[in-house]
Amino acid sequence: MVCFRVFPVPGSGLVLVCLVLGALRSYALELTLQDSGKATCLYAKWQMTFRVRYETTNKTYKTQTISDLGTVTYNGSICGDEQSGPRIAVQFRSGFSWIANFTKAASTYSIDSISFSYNTSDDTTFPDAKDKGMHTVYHPLAIKIPLNKIFRCSSLSTLENNDVVQHYWDVHVQAFVQNGTVSKNEFLCDKDKTSTVVPTIHTTVPSPTTAPTPKEKPEAGTYSVNNGNGTCLLATMGLQLNITQDKVASVININPNTTHSTGSCQSHTALLRLNSSTIKYLDFVFAVKNENRFYLKEVNVSMNLVNGSVFSIANNNLSYWDAPLGSSYMCNKEQTVSVSGAFQINTFDLRVQPFNVIEGKYSTAQECSLDDDTILIPIIVGAGLSGLIIVIVIAYLIGRRKSYAGYQTL
Repeated sequence: MVCFRVFPVPGSGLVLVCLVLGALRSYALELTLQDSGKATCLYAKWQMTFRVRYETTNKTYKTQTISDLGTVTYNGSICGDEQSGPRIAVQFRSGFSWIANFTKAASTYSIDSISFSYNTSDDTTFPDAKDKGMHTVYHPLAIKIPLNKIFRCSSLSTLENNDVVQHYWDVHVQAFVQNGTVSKNEFLCDKDKTSTVVPTIHTTVPSPTTAPTPKEKPEAGTYSVNNGNGTCLLATMGLQLNITQDKVASVININPNTTHSTGSCQSHTALLRLNSSTIKYLDFVFAVKNENRFYLKEVNVSMNLVNGSVFSIANNNLSYWDAPLGSSYMCNKEQTVSVSGAFQINTFDLRVQPFNVIEGKYSTAQECSLDDDTILIPIIVGAGLSGLIIVIVIAYLIGRRKSYAGYQTL
């Protein structure tokens, strides 16, 4: 951990900002603020990307995704005092900044607001921008969290304002840390809660578990993510959702013709988000491990069911679709991604490459074990040899028995 001094803040003494080395390489930001007594007053860890739509000089519009933040500083981040609350201030690229403000009540603290400022004079990020200069979007939030609890939201959260879309995920934050120790008690955002309480009418007859109606194989769809420099993620798959809620099981095939894809690409993480008229979001989050392989790390879903309820599940501790970087992962046969006991995804004709996509095409695929038919050859040969050996042994035993029967005792 490296700590460096930030300018003195009136009323709060000298603030120390501590950065965990390695966090910036994956664009996961992690910040620990300490007061003048070297006690932790604020802790935050999160990931974020931005998508900005702007007008060009030839009166067309372009959309730029900002996921690589580059060199990051935290000047202006403070623990807070009686006059002003805690604040996280992040600076990156050329004149870009992001600020989160916190306030405190009697028994709660709040993520009060978030503001994002970007510079369209940065020709590298916004080539041919017509309106050059600084632009700021502001979002009041008022997310209330009990004191001495850490706020967690692993699911993808989105803020939209005019031409700017902000994405956040893997958020862990605690302001007003008590006794200098970050709490282990979590306060979950709504999307991370594993179930949605739906009003039910109670009767004297218990509701049995309803078996899902079998579904035919879903149609495979092709989805992609563009980071402004070309395609950065490719996915082809047929998706079948298996949902259990209130003891009722249902199977839903995703129609690729009515499903849209968005997302973001970073050096160590990539996001594919699918949505439709009924699916608010279905997120596949990929990560890099050991600097040489990728895998499916997280799945988040929120969707409207036919009974009018909302079904939401999040799991950021998965390990599926493992393959070397620079290749794609392929599994043509049916495969199941178990997100939770209430939610599984069956995939068909799957091929995915979340990193190192070249010219919008898949690289050489690593096939799943289900597709590897070469393993059947030694199994068949082994079974044949085993059967032959058994036949020989039986024949030998029968022959010995007959030979013994030919002799008489004197």
